[in-house]
Amino acid sequence: MNGAQNTTTADRIGNPQADGEPAGATAKGRPVVLQVLPALVTGGAERGAIDMAAALHQAGGTPLVASAGGPMARELERWRVPHFTLPLESKNPAVMLRNVDRLSRIIREHDVDIVHARSRAPAWSALGAARRTGVPFMTTFHAPYNFDGKLKRFYNSVMAKGDRVIAISEFIRDHILASYEIDPARIRVIHRGIDINNFSPDRVSPERVIQLAKAWRLPDDHKVVMLPGRLTRWKGQTVLIDALAKLGRRDILCLMVGSDQGRTGYRQELEEQTRRLGLEGVVRLVDHCNDMPAAYMLADVVVSASSDPEAFGRVIVEAQAMGRPVIVTNHGAVRETVIAGETAWAVPPNDAGALAEALADALSLDAGQRAILGDRAMAYVNARFTKDRMCADTLAVYDELMAAKKRT
Repeated sequence: MNGAQNTTTADRIGNPQADGEPAGATAKGRPVVLQVLPALVTGGAERGAIDMAAALHQAGGTPLVASAGGPMARELERWRVPHFTLPLESKNPAVMLRNVDRLSRIIREHDVDIVHARSRAPAWSALGAARRTGVPFMTTFHAPYNFDGKLKRFYNSVMAKGDRVIAISEFIRDHILASYEIDPARIRVIHRGIDINNFSPDRVSPERVIQLAKAWRLPDDHKVVMLPGRLTRWKGQTVLIDALAKLGRRDILCLMVGSDQGRTGYRQELEEQTRRLGLEGVVRLVDHCNDMPAAYMLADVVVSASSDPEAFGRVIVEAQAMGRPVIVTNHGAVRETVIAGETAWAVPPNDAGALAEALADALSLDAGQRAILGDRAMAYVNARFTKDRMCADTLAVYDELMAAKKRT
């Protein structure tokens, strides 16, 4: 590819091109990969798409992205990655069919080698376009999509139709195999990765931490329990509030960090639960935070209390990378991202009593114990869940498809 001898795309990830060199059709490198997703507003699929576009550019390939757009699209500009704005978030069959035509045109005009879909509605259009143009089609399976009937199961099944299917955890791989007809040989487990250049204690200045502490008006003499995550019931905020009531301590402050995304009824329910249990001075709801590395540095313990299994659980990986003690619910992919009893406390879901006991243990750690646990957690994350590893493994899948394409 691109003139290199015995060199794969994944091998070249550490050898970036100059930022000034265009990555579009005027300076093609191989492979040319079109990633397709609904929009670029926020979320793990969106972050993965941008990270992979940058990694492919650095590796000498040509990334293209198609979506309905959004604020994250600006991040593609640094790498001069072409973005095609299409109504790919639509589930209207007529719109999806027109998207097949639009994507087919992009594939032909830009000599695309691989189409990589990251969500169900755009995946149907991407699959149609890939089949029409004879281009390999792959997917990343980001969640255990629920279904309660044949129609929804069929709708979800597009994510298992790739020539290669990336599962973001072993938990998701098991879900795919249990739910859809697929050759296991087509699945590649590639855990999501975080940027350890951002999520590292030595990369966070004291000034950033102090600024955030002032903004949140944190008392100096309180320990901080943090649950990061949007305000939605399955994230377990109500369970944590019940656990804090059972814990019975007034020298702690629990920060629930995340937007309600319009779920004002659920926010009011949490506020009422807090008042009913007499925890007004203990529980505080704060909105979305733009500096999560600094936020983690303020936490004495980070909690993931999800009642439903996490497909991956980025928050817990980020918190461990920052050396924080973490408590998780013992199901889903979280079992892969922590070592229970060594880097984290693992409790049953929806068990406020067990969560209260784990909180008591975590808050009782002395400085030496915290340092040992933190070092162990950081080493675990840095060895398994980095952005560079995720990108290199995905580039290797692109190489697999390119090799298969050459043989046909």
